[in-house]
Amino acid sequence: MSEKRISIVVPCHNEESNVGILLSRIMSTMSAIGLEYEVIFVDDGSTDRTLHVLKGLQDAHRNVRVVELSRNFGHQAAICAGLDTAKGDAVIMMDADLQHPPEVIAQLVMKWKEGFEVVYTVRNDPAGTPFLKKITARLFYRLVNLLAKIDIPYNSADFRLLDRKAAYHLLSLPEKTKFLRGLVNWIGFRRCGVTYEASLRNAGSTKYTFLKMLRFAIDGITSFSAFPLQLSTIMGMVVSLFSFAYAAYAIIMKLFSDYTIAGWASVLVSVLFLGGIQLMSLGIIGEYIDRIYTESKSRPMYIVRNIYGEDE
Repeated sequence: MSEKRISIVVPCHNEESNVGILLSRIMSTMSAIGLEYEVIFVDDGSTDRTLHVLKGLQDAHRNVRVVELSRNFGHQAAICAGLDTAKGDAVIMMDADLQHPPEVIAQLVMKWKEGFEVVYTVRNDPAGTPFLKKITARLFYRLVNLLAKIDIPYNSADFRLLDRKAAYHLLSLPEKTKFLRGLVNWIGFRRCGVTYEASLRNAGSTKYTFLKMLRFAIDGITSFSAFPLQLSTIMGMVVSLFSFAYAAYAIIMKLFSDYTIAGWASVLVSVLFLGGIQLMSLGIIGEYIDRIYTESKSRPMYIVRNIYGEDE
């Protein structure tokens, strides 16, 4: 295994205070492992001094490369840009905020040497993690696994190792909007998990707000399941059955009793309820049409402005 090479892909967006510390810890860990390696930082349209710091790190270390994207394309696209650039026999993906401890790389590589082709990580949240974040994360995994019919381990992260074969097949998938946590599960291969203790973010602020997490969950569900569309059909059938039953009840009461059903309140409630169901169904259909529209344009996931480093 001494001739094997590891590629470490790190997407970055406004992480100027973290990347230097991260690289130092990666180098210490890889020095102890004893394998050749390269570190590929992907600057995803940072608006602070991240790119400047990265270029300085690249000037100082020949095994560091920097991929500069033309604008902010998003975390998943930045990871794919790094994967496309990587040359190693195995590729490790990790974030730049130091919540993915570089020291865990040694465990990932050890499992790879044992023959596993996908080594994912499962995060144990630090003590200071907000309660709301824990609840929303648990809801996210349960919802995606239930509706998308995939099995993403709870608290798994985009901190993982892929053998070259697995990385090749992941990149060969034609989707433009990639939900990597689901796709890594879908491609198969021999896999195992490694648990690690997450740290609090070293500096800066999280890039995954509640709305972004919601968008992330919607992408995961619509990428792997048609259940929301089926749910629209089921809701339409249920509402229709209740409407027929209510109509039959109103006719019977009119023909066979002196009781008259009050109209305005029941009509208004029915119209509002049906309108809500219709708008929700249109929204669900719109999500799938949006995915079809996005894929049909065949635009690239990202555009590279510059690559700094070896073979640039």
